[in-house]
Amino acid sequence: MTALSPAVPVPAHIPPEAVYDFDMRHDPALLANPHERVRELLRDAPPVFWTPRNGGRWIVIGHPELFQASRDTETFSSGLMPRAQLAAMMAMMPKDLPRIPQATPITMDPPEHGKFRGPLQKTFSPRAAMNQIDDIRALADELIDKVIDQGHCDFISAIAEPLPVTVFLKMMGLPPERLAEFRVLVHEFLENTTTDNMVAAASMSRKVADAMLGEILARKDDPRDDIISLLWATEIDGAPMTLELMEDYCVLLFIAGLDTVINGMGFGIRHLAMNPDLQDKLRARPELIVEAAEELLRRYSFTIPMRRVAQDTKLGGFDLKEGETLALYIPGADLDPREFTEPEQFELDRENKVHVAFGVGPHRCLGAHLARVELQVLYQQMLKRLPPFRLDPDAEATFHSGNIIAFDTLPLRWD
Repeated sequence: MTALSPAVPVPAHIPPEAVYDFDMRHDPALLANPHERVRELLRDAPPVFWTPRNGGRWIVIGHPELFQASRDTETFSSGLMPRAQLAAMMAMMPKDLPRIPQATPITMDPPEHGKFRGPLQKTFSPRAAMNQIDDIRALADELIDKVIDQGHCDFISAIAEPLPVTVFLKMMGLPPERLAEFRVLVHEFLENTTTDNMVAAASMSRKVADAMLGEILARKDDPRDDIISLLWATEIDGAPMTLELMEDYCVLLFIAGLDTVINGMGFGIRHLAMNPDLQDKLRARPELIVEAAEELLRRYSFTIPMRRVAQDTKLGGFDLKEGETLALYIPGADLDPREFTEPEQFELDRENKVHVAFGVGPHRCLGAHLARVELQVLYQQMLKRLPPFRLDPDAEATFHSGNIIAFDTLPLRWD
């Protein structure tokens, strides 16, 4: 079992009742059964609490508190440090060091954020997502065909990884045959960015940009129907696109596109595997899959965006100081009994379906429409093509955690 991260001293301004010992990455109960541990947090910890683990940070698990913090971008900044401080730090770096890409626009706050997010809106619109349904369905069927006669598979490696990742690589204009290499790179990137080692995180951003650099440069002179080509044709405030900004955009899109939907698929299929009656119901009435997909997103939200406290403030009745870190623990907000009646229950006809799985406010997930289409199509084809499937009794699902509660494996069986 992995050791917990070291505990740091509690700052003087934080009262004992605000402190709850929780390791976002290595908590054993979280890695054994993630959302049961999240429900335990909601029972035992305040809606906003401070943990001495992971370098010491605030975590917001309550729905109203998270909603408030997500929308208040002046107080809770997406920038890891103030822009002036970042610029000063970059200026001090040796001139012969490679440039460090900055994930754009997710590390920006309004109004700058909107200006740089705008060029991507059309690519991830509802219409653009719907236009991909046939291709997504064909790919899902192709992946199911490879395992259907085996009677079992690790769902993550066999279907959940290659499906959304292949779709996204094609959208970006990156070669799908490099899928395995890119997935290793994403895991390495996320492993480094969940530590406090700024040098390691910066070097990983450079490594990710370098992995795409050949394709980025090629699309400048040979544009195609892909996101990289679209970005090269984009102007920001009348200024033409630069290679530096291309790297910034592509690092963000690469990380976001190659890791998140996989886990939504994993939690959804895991729930279906544990509930044969729900499988039967959705097979008999596939028109309910759209509603089921939304309730699964609420029941098993899995992303944890980070914010920097940009000015002294209060949240959840506690004093947060400028420069502290706040984790927006979305899995907690979507299981908060103050917002959802019997939140642990999966209810197809739940009256309040307004989950925050894709985030809230200006940083709401840009790829939400595409993710919804991918999830719905996956559930449709798994239920249509496979007989009733169940969790493999001889092999447990395994997880890792950090800024995403993520699957390593999900072994399934069917007859």
